[in-house]
Amino acid sequence: MAEPTRDDVDALVGPATPHFAYQLRARVLELVEDLPENHEVRRYAEEKAELLDRLGYASSKAEEGPREADTRPGWAQIASSAPADEPLPR
Repeated sequence: MAEPTRDDVDALVGPATPHFAYQLRARVLELVEDLPENHEVRRYAEEKAELLDRLGYASSKAEEGPREADTRPGWAQIASSAPADEPLPR
């Protein structure tokens, strides 16, 4: 198998949703497990694995577009609304 690249990591992480975050996290870490600890792609994959871990406690990656204001009517009743960079408490 060829050495994994950042593109390979991105191909796994790109379509991630909260429902599959931990399965994808495992695949990302498995992809780079044979790389040296200081390898650029391994460090990148570990960063993405952290994102996937946070995504498991969130409702979306929320990487694009503006965020909804939490002052929007009804927003307080949406208990699961949390982007990956501000996930719900564990």
